Amino acid sequence: MNKSTSSIDISKDISLKESEMLLLRGRAGTVAIVKVGPRGQFFLETEHEEIVLGLEPHDLIIASALSVGEMPEKGLKCVLFMIREIRSPLIVLPKSHPASPRLPIVVSAGKKTVLSCNITPGTHPNQDVLCGSNEFDSLELTGTPEGVQIKNMPPCEVLKVNFDI
Repeated sequence: MNKSTSSIDISKDISLKESEMLLLRGRAGTVAIVKVGPRGQFFLETEHEEIVLGLEPHDLIIASALSVGEMPEKGLKCVLFMIREIRSPLIVLPKSHPASPRLPIVVSAGKKTVLSCNITPGTHPNQDVLCGSNEFDSLELTGTPEGVQIKNMPPCEVLKVNFDI
């Protein structure tokens, strides 16, 4: 497990293998990132349709929790495992759905994702925006063949862990 504390960078590249998960641990939230891997077809379920996402192996699946600690990190890993390995669909709720404010973890999948603290959790079918804590607002994550390109990273702890259950 690699640990480091980062300061705000214009752009930072971090290597990430398919067998690893990258954690960005802030004061109020946690972001977990894995590569899509070779089985790049995922299903996105909305209120009215099912959308097939065709993703490249170097694209990312990102999960965000509005909390920190061991329990949210286990949850993030489990959610990412359910989506990537078990092939659970990504579910998008309608904007007025009563469960939206209670979602402890939200997920996005694609080449590039920007985190925002100004959106309703779990309600965005466009997989380029994800709800995150205030400190991660405007964090931009892009998959690269070697890993992850990160822009607008706040001071946070960066951990790389094995992606297994």
